Amino acid sequence: MRKSHPVRRAVLAGAATVSGIVLLLSLKPASDPGSASAAGGAAPPVAAQSPQGGRGAGAGTVTGDAADTQYGPVQVRLTVNGGKITGAEAVRAPRGGQSDQVTADAVPKLNRAAVAAGSADIDAVSGATYTSAGYKQSLQSALDKVAEAAGSDGQGADAGAGGGGGQGTRTLTGSVAQTQYGPVQVRVTVSGGKITGAEAVRAPEGGQSDQVTADAVPELNRAAVAAGSADIDAVSGATYTSAGYKQSLQSALDQAGG
Repeated sequence: MRKSHPVRRAVLAGAATVSGIVLLLSLKPASDPGSASAAGGAAPPVAAQSPQGGRGAGAGTVTGDAADTQYGPVQVRLTVNGGKITGAEAVRAPRGGQSDQVTADAVPKLNRAAVAAGSADIDAVSGATYTSAGYKQSLQSALDKVAEAAGSDGQGADAGAGGGGGQGTRTLTGSVAQTQYGPVQVRVTVSGGKITGAEAVRAPEGGQSDQVTADAVPELNRAAVAAGSADIDAVSGATYTSAGYKQSLQSALDQAGG
């Protein structure tokens, strides 16, 4: 038998060594840039939000415009699912000094009220008149965006709304009514020819008017929805505000053909 040449043996041994190294490397797990983040507890990517609006089965968020108040801006963000408010939060609210406590007490109540009512027709929180007013204003702004998106998704459904026969939802703002104590302006939400929400976007303010407005406007809002028209009673102690409210409310309803 021929003996192997020493050089040949060296070549074969070297080849075996290389093969073994390659095999070992192939067994080592491949590095994954994403796995390091997951293991380190990094925040996961924020899920993409669905288009702003309340139509469809998906959930989405919509943020209202910031409302300036005497103590600072208020801005509300809503979570809407299937056309209903499922969550509400104030992403901006008055802060600093006593405002911190007022905000801490009032905002959670306003959030719950917004979800429960499904509209901006919510009562002001006692001791937080300005924050409540700003919250409602920004909340209505968010709802307007939802309604606008819903209308753009199904314009045909709104075609007959002006005569009360359509099934779409519209938000209509009446003209400003001037009163002895300041302007009053009403915005209504109309769905299927019926008033489903009402809000005073402008009302007398300053001094004693703040308390009168805080007491009277929620009552007028509820009365407008209940009556479905501007034929509502004046609130005791708020004769001028009530008259201005009814005037602006009728102006809004005239736009809807009501």
